[in-house]
Amino acid sequence: MLTTLLFSGLLALNPFSPAPRVPLAAPGVALSVDGCRIFGSVYLETDPRRQSRCFGTIYMEPETSFADVLVFQETNKLFADKAGLWYLTDARDFADYVLFVTTNRNLADFSIQYTKVRSYAGCRKQ
Repeated sequence: MLTTLLFSGLLALNPFSPAPRVPLAAPGVALSVDGCRIFGSVYLETDPRRQSRCFGTIYMEPETSFADVLVFQETNKLFADKAGLWYLTDARDFADYVLFVTTNRNLADFSIQYTKVRSYAGCRKQ
């Protein structure tokens, strides 16, 4: 009984398999957020004290031509099913993504601009 327990413990630890390889990022290089994959319910955070708990950082671009993602505000969460279609929530607990809104464009992962036409929403190819 004891030998069976020790043998199963040894197999669970599996000392004979190599350690899993984890890709390491270069020091000082931060991974950026892809704005083209964000859709669904979104909460926009403006409090800088909560920035560390956010998924990414965005900048609201004043010009449509310079924005990375054109966003259409949906009135129903069920219709926000593609990139650029966002349902803005009032509570961060019910959001799929929490994004911090910054006023400095250099600190943002990507920039957005709101559009009034649903078919224009989405990622801009650059």
